[in-house]
Amino acid sequence: MKILFFGRGVIGTLYAWAFEKAGHTVEFYVREGRKAQYGSHVNLELWDVRRSRKDRLVKENWPIVTHEEIKENHDYDLIFMSVNPEQVSSVVEYLAPRVGNATVLFFNNFWQDPQSAVQPIPLSQIVWGFPGAGGGFEGNTLYGGLYKTVQFGTFESEPTQRDLEVRKLFVGTGFKIMVQKDLQSWLWNHFALNAAMEVEVLKSGSFENVISSPEALVGIGRNMKELIQVLKAKGSKLDVMTKVMSNLPSRAIGFLMSNVIFSPKSMTYALVAHNHTKVGYAVKEVISEARKYGIKAPRLYDVESLITE
Repeated sequence: MKILFFGRGVIGTLYAWAFEKAGHTVEFYVREGRKAQYGSHVNLELWDVRRSRKDRLVKENWPIVTHEEIKENHDYDLIFMSVNPEQVSSVVEYLAPRVGNATVLFFNNFWQDPQSAVQPIPLSQIVWGFPGAGGGFEGNTLYGGLYKTVQFGTFESEPTQRDLEVRKLFVGTGFKIMVQKDLQSWLWNHFALNAAMEVEVLKSGSFENVISSPEALVGIGRNMKELIQVLKAKGSKLDVMTKVMSNLPSRAIGFLMSNVIFSPKSMTYALVAHNHTKVGYAVKEVISEARKYGIKAPRLYDVESLITE
């Protein structure tokens, strides 16, 4: 399969590397001027959970192919979109007249209705999923990790042929598919959890500071208590993780995050510590929704002044 990755972000780069190792052709589209900035290689230092424990750490100087234009007569089978939610509208505007007959995989989060957000790209060409990966760039070195499981879902009664082809691609590359029956609610729950963490990042200054602070991790639990009310008002079902966070005391949530999820020796800790993504958009979106429904959310409102455009 010939695959174009929109941007050279963390998620796209990790899956592009995995697909190329499985025998597929991968290329990147980057904005004008970025080809020279990024260069012809990426230094990879990643953990690949698909491998046996002793072989999981990969260090490689990986050559990449980048373009600063997507031609209308391209021959890509798949266009892989993993962008920040605030970038969706601009990338859709650029891609819509250039999509051709390619399948477009949206592998990112949404807070609004996903199908409305991606118009005018034909819905019949779109596949929906969510990654199991993370990390961050330090200069031209990507410190990242690939988990084995990826999420997929559909807004149709049954998966389309394009859905099945993309899922086959992932399975053939060694990933395990988990299908979400209510994809929209799952995405909203995940977005809310991101916002809960972003609140603490705004306070402390970095993701690493948050996951290194037991009190900040307790704060994530307290933030989710407010966000659960927003999810319910929005009409979202609560997923398993959100239900657990709804029922447990915030300090218990913080304890589990500090000692299990973000244990200093865990891969999750290492990946999040390298995350330097600018935060604030998710918090701003959930604050707007909270106000819309008249929900009291003092922990969210308290950090509003810290959000920069």
